[in-house]
Amino acid sequence: MRRRRLAAAGLAVAVVAGLAACTPALPESVVPGSRITVGWTQEFTSANAAASPTAGNLDIAAMMRGRFGDVVDGEFVPDEGFGTVKISSDEPFRATYDLAEPAWSDGIPLDAADLLLGWAGEAGYFRADDETAPVDGEADADAEVPSIDEFARSITVTFPQPDIDWQSAVTVPVPAHVVGQRAFGTDDAMEAKQAVIRAIQDDDTDALAAIAEVWNEGFALPEKGDIPADLLLSSGPFRVDDVGDDGAGQSVQLVPNAGYRGLVTPKIARIDLVPQGDDALVAIGDSLDVVQVAPVAGNVDPIHELERRDLTADETNDGTLWALQLNPSGVFSEHAARTAFIHAAPATALLQGGGGGWASAYAGTTSMATTPGSRAYDIVNEDSGFSAALGTPGDDAALEREAAGVSAGASVCVLYDRASEFAVGAFGALQAVAAEAGWSVVDCGTDDLEAALGQGAWDAVISRVPVPQTPAEIFAQWGTGGAESVTGSADPERDELIAQLAQTTDVYEARDLRARIEATIVRAAVALPLAMNPRVTIVDKDVTGIAARNGATAPLTSGVVQWEVAP
Repeated sequence: MRRRRLAAAGLAVAVVAGLAACTPALPESVVPGSRITVGWTQEFTSANAAASPTAGNLDIAAMMRGRFGDVVDGEFVPDEGFGTVKISSDEPFRATYDLAEPAWSDGIPLDAADLLLGWAGEAGYFRADDETAPVDGEADADAEVPSIDEFARSITVTFPQPDIDWQSAVTVPVPAHVVGQRAFGTDDAMEAKQAVIRAIQDDDTDALAAIAEVWNEGFALPEKGDIPADLLLSSGPFRVDDVGDDGAGQSVQLVPNAGYRGLVTPKIARIDLVPQGDDALVAIGDSLDVVQVAPVAGNVDPIHELERRDLTADETNDGTLWALQLNPSGVFSEHAARTAFIHAAPATALLQGGGGGWASAYAGTTSMATTPGSRAYDIVNEDSGFSAALGTPGDDAALEREAAGVSAGASVCVLYDRASEFAVGAFGALQAVAAEAGWSVVDCGTDDLEAALGQGAWDAVISRVPVPQTPAEIFAQWGTGGAESVTGSADPERDELIAQLAQTTDVYEARDLRARIEATIVRAAVALPLAMNPRVTIVDKDVTGIAARNGATAPLTSGVVQWEVAP
C-alpha cells in the first residue's frame, strides 16, 4: 500500500519541536493497542469540510474538529466541553460564542481569531467566484462583523434578524493561524491570527482574497507526495495519522489527539477507515469490525446469519424518505382527484412492496418535512391533519374516484427509478392496489430519474427525497419556485410560515410552525410520504459504543468518542 506521510511545514515544525518536552500524554481513557477497522466507502480530499462538504470530508471532520454542538434530528445538541453559545441580546438579535479551553493538536489554543474566521466563512466572505455566489472577499450584504474578546476567547455576532440556526452559525472548520501563515507568509502563529482578524475587521479586499484562496484550495490533500502536517491539525478527539491507497481505494488511519480537552475523551488507540471491498459482509468479524450497508434483497439472509453469531445489525435512516408525489396537472389537476388517488394507494402497501424482506427496516412516516423519532415529528404528526385528510382511505376508493369526476381506467403515468429495488417493488404494489379502485397505472420507469423529472411528462413519481432540516431546505422543496421542488406546489401561506420559521428562536414555536407548514403540504394533496430510507450498521461482537445517527452528515463517525473494544 502506498502511504503518504505527514510532512512538517512552517510553524508546525517549530511548535512541535518547542513543545516536545511538554506534549500531553494520551488520555487515560485510551486503551493501549485497541484498534477498530471500519469499512468505508468515502474519500478524504480536504481538511476544510466547510469549503468541500463531501460525505467523506464531513466524516473526517466529525472526528478531528471540535464544535459547539451538533444538529441531531433537526434540533441542536450542545457540547459544552468545546464552549457555550447563548443569546446576549434580543433587539438587535445577538449571540455570543464563548470557547472553553480547546487547543489545536500543535498546542496553539483556539481563540477569537478561529471563531471570526469560521464566522466569515459562513457569512460568505470566501465563496468561490461563480454565477450564483459573491466573489472571493465579498461578504453577504447584511453581514455585520462580530465584536471579539480575545482575552475571553469569544465573539458576539449581530444578526440582521432572529435566526433559528443561531446556535450552529459559528464553527471552526480550520485553524486561523494556519490560514494566516499560508495567506501572508508568516511563521508566527499569533501574528498570523492577528492578520486574519485585521483582514476581516478592516474589510481588506486583497487580504481577504488571499485568505479565500487558502480557505477554498489550501486544505485540499495533494494528489501525490507527503501531506503537509499543518493541513491536518486537529481540535477534536482524533487526528489523521496516515493516508494510504492500495489501488482498491483510500484508507485513513486516525489516532487520539493528545491535546483534546473534551468532556468525553477517546477510548480507542487507533481507528482505520478502509475500503469495504466487494463483500463487506464476509469481511465483518475478520478484517472489518464495522460496516454500513444498504438493505437489499441479497443481504437479508447474510445479515441474519451474522446476527445469529452475536454481531449486531442496527437500522437507522440516511436522512431521505420515499414518497409518492403527484403532478398537479392533467389527470391530477383537481384536488379531489389527487385525494382519491392517494386514498387508493395506502402507504403500507407500497412500503411492503418496496421493502420486501427489509420492510420492517423502513420506518413509516406521515411527514415530508420532519424525521420520525425527532421531537418535532410528534407535534407535526399530531397537528398536520395528515391522518384525517390523506392517511385514512375511505370505504370505497372506486366511488371516491367517480365522485372526483375521474372515469374508470384513467391512465396515470408513474415515474420511478428502474435501478432501485424499493421503487420497483413499490410501483408493482401501487399498480395492483390502484387497479382495484379503477385507476390504470402505467409503467413510466426510467434509467435516468433526474432527467425524466425535469421533463415533466409524468403524473406521479415514486422517488427518494432528502428530509429538509433547515428553513432554506424546506423552501427549496416546498416554497414557491423552490429549486428542489418535485411537484411545483405553491402556497403563499406556506412561504410566510417558512419565513417565520427561519426567524424563530424558540424550539417549541419552531415545532408548531413546522406542523403548520406540513399542514399546507397535506392540504395540497400532492405528496404521500411512505417511509424513511434505511441504512444498516453491522458491528462485530467485540466492539461496543457504536451508535449510528440518523441523517446524512457523518452518521457513523459523529459518536466516535464512545467507541470501545471489549476487554
